[in-house]
Amino acid sequence: MSLDESARKPHERLSAHLAEDLTAVNALIRDRMASEHAPRIPEVTAHLVEAGGKRIRPLLTLAAARLCGYSGDLHVKLAATVEFIHTATLLHDDVVDESEQRRGRPTANLLWDNKSSVLVGDFLFARAFLLMVETGSLRVLDILSRAAATIAEGEVLQLTAARNLSTSEDVYVQVIRGKTAALFEAACEVGGVIAAAEDAQVQALATYGDRLGLAFQIADDLLDWGGTSGEMGKNAGDDFREGKLTLPVIRAIAAADDTERAFWDRTIGRGRYDEGDLQHAMGLLARHGTLGTTRADALRYADEAKQALSVLPGHELRNMLSDLADYVVARIS
Repeated sequence: MSLDESARKPHERLSAHLAEDLTAVNALIRDRMASEHAPRIPEVTAHLVEAGGKRIRPLLTLAAARLCGYSGDLHVKLAATVEFIHTATLLHDDVVDESEQRRGRPTANLLWDNKSSVLVGDFLFARAFLLMVETGSLRVLDILSRAAATIAEGEVLQLTAARNLSTSEDVYVQVIRGKTAALFEAACEVGGVIAAAEDAQVQALATYGDRLGLAFQIADDLLDWGGTSGEMGKNAGDDFREGKLTLPVIRAIAAADDTERAFWDRTIGRGRYDEGDLQHAMGLLARHGTLGTTRADALRYADEAKQALSVLPGHELRNMLSDLADYVVARIS
């Protein structure tokens, strides 16, 4: 490996190694997001799909299949399926969260409207299921269908947990396992399934994806308290203002005295914010060390992801997947 290659970020190295496959995925995405009768569908989809996302989820599917020795082309359809599911959930999430920025650009619901975002998201879910069926694998259909249901369940759970100061750490993990880790897990698992890998290897890929997804989401939640808008694609403090109970806040509330709890009740609980509240909240997180303990959890999940890879074939793709686990938490170092 050259110095330039070693200096690349893991997802960039994956993209380069799987360039031919990824080109095929992008071509399939563009083909399947077309609509003969509703030109707004490709307009809205293209705005998000072509906004410069890292394509981590489809890359996981491609990498898992190739790592397990797959030489066919059905993994391309599965990678496109995973990206369609992801894009559909983003369109829906931005409506639910009333977001105005995604990947550093205005959201589709802001540029068009909520109705278009919801309906185009529905269209992409339908396209995803058509692609799943084309693989001819009931096991693949089962895995991705369950993941889609789990994602929706996680989003609804997050909605009901918002502004609820009694939200527990277990509920938080259930939320992020649904909204993020489920698709990471499925993306990896179906790659192994389509390659007809041994059950132990398929399970290892699923475990890797789950732990990677948990580390990824916890890191994202931490960035909300100290990252830049460029790193996040959104504004710092958005989760706080939206009343989301992320792990650092849950732990700070659990350790709060009466005065601190009154602050959390006014802001997170009742949605009443004054100037300087974000800075005060950050001070409380620092006082109780919850950013540090949450970072430790992200690092632990990343380490578990790397350990899961040990039963898979020795291959440069395995090394890249291991490095990816380090990378998703390096953002919060």
